[in-house]
Amino acid sequence: MNTLAAVMQLLVAIAFISIPVVRHRFGPAAKAAAVAELRRQNVRPQVLEENKLRFDAGGHETAAPATVAAVMIGTAALNFVGAAPAQPLTWVFSSLVLLMNAGIVYSNLTAVKSVEAAFRRKGDPELTRVEVAPFLQAAEDAFPRWVRAQTYLRNTVVFAGSAIALLAVALGY
Repeated sequence: MNTLAAVMQLLVAIAFISIPVVRHRFGPAAKAAAVAELRRQNVRPQVLEENKLRFDAGGHETAAPATVAAVMIGTAALNFVGAAPAQPLTWVFSSLVLLMNAGIVYSNLTAVKSVEAAFRRKGDPELTRVEVAPFLQAAEDAFPRWVRAQTYLRNTVVFAGSAIALLAVALGY
């Protein structure tokens, strides 16, 4: 039984579940703010729907974090009962979560450039006219202030929890 790894994996699962919960609660306000910014820029707000751009917890915004959480819960259960596959699965999944979260953080830090590039790839001339920085800032400003702190806490829990889980299985705790 590896209780420490299991507890860390459950904390990581909770951290990932917080993503769609927050987006579900505040996504509509973020979309409304983004739509207002598009209007300010003289861009039709319908361009969001036409290009399947969302701010809520639909689609992959729920599926991806829910899948990560389910995998972490399953691996934690194996660690709690001391099942033989627990250690190799912890190595694989906790390592993947570390890498995925690094990608998420990088994506957040480079959001303006990546959204500009995504808008260009869509090939929609209206999307290419969008001033992305104020568009994203308007959406971000629609979330409560505590969401930024929650994001930092979530990333800390995911990075530290995954690293501790890996260390725990390596040391047999």
